[in-house]
Amino acid sequence: MTETTPTSADLSHLYELSPGGRQLLFTDARTAYSFSSEPVSDDRLRAVYELVKWAPTSANINPMRVLFVRTPDGKERLLRGVAEPNRAQTASAPVTAVIAMDTQYPEYVPVLAPSNPNFRTMLEANDELRNSHGDFNTTLQAGYFILAVRAAGLVAGPMKGFNAAAVDKEFFDDGRWRSVLLVNIGHPADDAFRERLPRPTFEQAVRMA
Repeated sequence: MTETTPTSADLSHLYELSPGGRQLLFTDARTAYSFSSEPVSDDRLRAVYELVKWAPTSANINPMRVLFVRTPDGKERLLRGVAEPNRAQTASAPVTAVIAMDTQYPEYVPVLAPSNPNFRTMLEANDELRNSHGDFNTTLQAGYFILAVRAAGLVAGPMKGFNAAAVDKEFFDDGRWRSVLLVNIGHPADDAFRERLPRPTFEQAVRMA
C-alpha cells in the first residue's frame, strides 16, 4: 500500500477558522453601544492581552500599551475627556480600554528584536521614523485588540470620539504614553447593537494585478 503525502489543500481545514469562529470575530460581530452590569474579571482582561500580544508588528516592536479603566473614580476622570455623544455608552461599560502608544518603545527593541542590534539606536536618533513606526503599529495592534476582545467572549465598542490630550493629561501626565483609541468592553445589554450597515462589495474594493 502506497502512502501519499498530504497536500496543502488536504490540510487547509487545520488552518481555517471554523464558521462559528468567523461569525464571532467578523460576520456576526458588531460594535456595542450599551453594556449590561455584569462585571469583567481580571482573568478575562488578561486573556484579552494574552491573545493580542501575538499580533504582528514591524520588526516585532510592539509599541501598544493598554490602560484598563474600571473603577468609579477612573471612569469619572475618563468621562471628562469623552465627547458628549459617547459618554453614555462609555459610562455603561464595566471596562474601558485606553489604547496608547509608548513613545519610548525603542527601549524594549533589543529584547523584542535581537536580530537587529542597531535598530534601537536608529529609532532613537530619528523622530520621524520612531513616530511613524509607533503610530502605524499601535493602530495595527488596536485592530487586533478588538478581535481579541471578541475572541475572549466579550463585546467591544471602539471609538475615537474623545479628547486625547485631556485623557493623556489625566492618566499619562509623564508624557510617555499617548492615547490613540478608546474601546468600551463588557457584556452586551439588550439594546447593545444597531442595525448592521453595508460594506463595499468585492468588486468595489478589490483589484487584481
